[in-house]
Amino acid sequence: MYSRWLIALGAGALAFAPALDARAQAESAQARDLVLKVCASCHSEDGNSTLPANPVLAGQHADYTLKQLQNFRPRDGKPAERPNAVMAGMVASLSADDLRNLAAYFEQQKPRLRAARDPDLVRLGQAIYRGGIPAKSVAACTACHGPNGSGIPAQFPRLAGQFAEYISTQLRAFRGGERANDPNRMMRAVAEKLSDREIAAVSEYIAGLR
Repeated sequence: MYSRWLIALGAGALAFAPALDARAQAESAQARDLVLKVCASCHSEDGNSTLPANPVLAGQHADYTLKQLQNFRPRDGKPAERPNAVMAGMVASLSADDLRNLAAYFEQQKPRLRAARDPDLVRLGQAIYRGGIPAKSVAACTACHGPNGSGIPAQFPRLAGQFAEYISTQLRAFRGGERANDPNRMMRAVAEKLSDREIAAVSEYIAGLR
């Protein structure tokens, strides 16, 4: 009796698997259609943006991308946590399922490798990224984003291969308070202690991580 039950259960699982695959493929196709209509002009179809002003989304953790997309829209009568006129317009008409599908789609794309360009900045950036700045009580970036910039899903974003210009822009925005959607002020507390050169250095180093 027990063995027959296991065989039946296994057969049921095999029958259920194709249905799940078909649904996943359908959701992926819908997400790709959305990407082509809404996202590709700035972030490219595969999430590998060609312009430093527009972040690379390929390979980014879905949970992080979803949070950012949600933060671009007002909620419960309150202003958006991450004000951005362009992105606010892009997400305004998208459903909750659309946002989840987009986030999942970009996570599945393969990011292209990028390289740092300034050796002097890279040396300083490496020291900050790996060891922090003890004199300023700045923790090492590796603590949250990992030694190779892969981040931690659902908590901290992937940084490896991101445009240095985009990273520096975001760090300056955190430093100045223009961006404030970081939980518990984690990024603002770090960025407020960094000089322009330190921001440029760690951003340059991050661009070459892989």
